[in-house]
Amino acid sequence: MSIYRTHILLPVDEGTVQAGVFEVKRRLESELQARKLQKEIKVLESGSVGLVGKGVILAVYPDRMYYFGVKENDIPRIIEEHLLKGRIVAGLAHAPVAAMAADQTGARVGLTREQRRVVLDKAWTVDPKNIHEVLAAGGYRALEKIFSDKLSPEQVIEEVKRSGLRGRGGAGFPTGMKWEFTRKAGGPEKYVICNADEGEPGTFKDRLILEGDPHKLIEAMTIAAYAIGAGRGFIYIRGEYGLSIERVQKAIDQAREFSLLGKNILETGFSFELEIKKGAGAYVCGEETALIESLEGKRGNPRVKPPYPVTHGLWQKPTAVNNVETLANIPAIINNGAGWFRKIGTDKCPGTKVFTILGHVEYPGLIETDMGTPLREIIFSFGGGIKGGKKFKAALLGGAAGVFLSEPLLDVKMDFENLKENKAVLGSGAVLVMNEDTSIVDMLFSIAKFFAHESCGQCSPCRIGTQQILQIIYRLRQGGGKAGDLETLLQLAETMFRSSLCPLGQSLVMPVKSALENFKDEFALAISQAEK
Repeated sequence: MSIYRTHILLPVDEGTVQAGVFEVKRRLESELQARKLQKEIKVLESGSVGLVGKGVILAVYPDRMYYFGVKENDIPRIIEEHLLKGRIVAGLAHAPVAAMAADQTGARVGLTREQRRVVLDKAWTVDPKNIHEVLAAGGYRALEKIFSDKLSPEQVIEEVKRSGLRGRGGAGFPTGMKWEFTRKAGGPEKYVICNADEGEPGTFKDRLILEGDPHKLIEAMTIAAYAIGAGRGFIYIRGEYGLSIERVQKAIDQAREFSLLGKNILETGFSFELEIKKGAGAYVCGEETALIESLEGKRGNPRVKPPYPVTHGLWQKPTAVNNVETLANIPAIINNGAGWFRKIGTDKCPGTKVFTILGHVEYPGLIETDMGTPLREIIFSFGGGIKGGKKFKAALLGGAAGVFLSEPLLDVKMDFENLKENKAVLGSGAVLVMNEDTSIVDMLFSIAKFFAHESCGQCSPCRIGTQQILQIIYRLRQGGGKAGDLETLLQLAETMFRSSLCPLGQSLVMPVKSALENFKDEFALAISQAEK
């Protein structure tokens, strides 16, 4: 076995692929070989480190240094200066790991500061395409523990219930209870489904989990299948996620080869088959029953509930549907115990949460932090504050189906219960930050346009209501607002909430109501200017 003095990680995700990461990797390996350094310096691919919009990223270990925006022509200089002479390359954007910058108090800020990582613990430290690295880093240890400790399905479910893990897709339903309901449902044939149809604008956490640690998802789904009594599972992945699909499929093939998936897993007698289904880009298929209809080969329209998927899911059989991030917590819970998990986060919302920070911040990207972390810390510590020295105006939490928060709510704690008390939602974990120059009227128009476009049209409250809301906000933007428009907007949104078939139509009330309540003066001004 070779002992390398330096390891260079090249984070690979959709963004870095477009920026030319593979071209940079080929040049790096070629230059190292030309200098006969290939036995001293190892080049590895990894998952995303959480930074976005920084081009190709090159992380040097054990020096713990990042370089951003790396081009092919930068490679000779990096090798000569950093790898041979041991000094930082002048002129290239760089930052030490865990210390991108410091605020006025000296506290570290930025996405590379140290984080407690449960979901993303291996996503940026191992090559996700190499099952040997995954196994060496602890992958599939939870699955092995279940069989070696002879844990029954009921014991696995009880451990998940005691952990307090709640669904990370937005609804926050207790995961252990969902598994228990599915296991107790009648019938010999059951299914487990991973909802990876990440269509919420501003959300890309599931994509980076899939790209960075696909084996963790496979392990978690196998555990879920054992717990509920399923023999078959599906990962429904957004069709545009090409790299995610490629890496998950490779992980499935490797797991099957290593007897970690398929028939007679680890010679235990338990069998579980898993396959990928590609989504066609419909936002509504993020709703679990619409997703199930799509899986069955039908148009992705939501079903009337009840009955729920736990009793009448895929092909009307009991089905557990869980989000990518939810499932990615399972191996750590099994390995470390429910008590360990409950020490993280809050009493009612244990664990960590993966957030995507974007908009007018210095460091857009992805972080994992404890449930209950204040919004202010997420924006100003991890995100580095408002870009260009501008003032904070608003944050849209949870994507398009989320809530606008103004400055007085900057210290709200980011967990299901605290946000609920403040009429807000955690949603998908997206945090879209807006500076003082942002028009909330324009933002609400974009959201209404998105909902009108994505409505499946199955129920009239959503089909008609989204169009009417869009027309009113369009008039406001164009200077044609009139008295009563704001009341009509709210009435339409609330009617949709009460009568729409699925969460798509029911959710528009959240951005509409929060925008009108927290930024009422801006909408009133639009009407007063139109009346002059």
